Amino acid sequence: MQRKQDEWAWQWNRLSDDNLWLFTEWIKPNTLESFRGKDVLDCGCGGGQHLEFVAPYCRSAVGVDLNALESATKRVAAFSQVSLVENDIATMDLKRQFDVVYSIGVLHHTDDPTKSFMNIARHCRLGGRVIVWVYSREGNALNRWLLEPIKTVLIYHLPRSVVLFLARVLTVLLTVPIYTIYLLPLPFLPFYQYFQNWRKLSFERNVLNVFDKLNAPQTWFIPRSQIERWFDPAIFTDIHISPYKGVSWRGSGTKK
Repeated sequence: MQRKQDEWAWQWNRLSDDNLWLFTEWIKPNTLESFRGKDVLDCGCGGGQHLEFVAPYCRSAVGVDLNALESATKRVAAFSQVSLVENDIATMDLKRQFDVVYSIGVLHHTDDPTKSFMNIARHCRLGGRVIVWVYSREGNALNRWLLEPIKTVLIYHLPRSVVLFLARVLTVLLTVPIYTIYLLPLPFLPFYQYFQNWRKLSFERNVLNVFDKLNAPQTWFIPRSQIERWFDPAIFTDIHISPYKGVSWRGSGTKK
């Protein structure tokens, strides 16, 4: 079982994501209507924001998280059809299957993303839909070779309050090039597509973007070949795999 990571509880007790439109981008070509009347499983529900988005549509929803159920409990308190379970998504056995199983921004932070994917897919019924969104290996060279080593050597050992302050400073500094150089038609610049979203988000939501990357105890970057293996045509049909903003993968499929 993966060890508990208090960093996530700290994050979701202080920061929040309320951008429904971003969630709908991450799950495409699926939509909120894909959850209508369904029994849904959120694997790695974090602060509960995604459960809050799908709850008005689904028949029932279960959120599983190992670290941040206190925050999620507060967020979904108004929805009687939502329940929460503290468990590791790589090893859980909920003794039931669901119509829609999704994991948004979580698998790449687990000890073993492939093991975690296989286990969440096991909880999807035949004819049900599995939906994931993960960081891609492609397009993330700077994160892989610069940010991650710095984080390992220095940032991860700082108090979380100091890391949050650093995230705010970095957000301010990044705002200058994003609203000047990155407005020019220069698509060869690193994170060019990603920063298009940055300009749509509030300052606080971009602080969360930066802090999330600094705070994560571990991050794997998933190559296309790996997500293609996850959605094996022998197991799934109606498979959709597409890049998102040059730094992540959207993947979904219907279980045969």
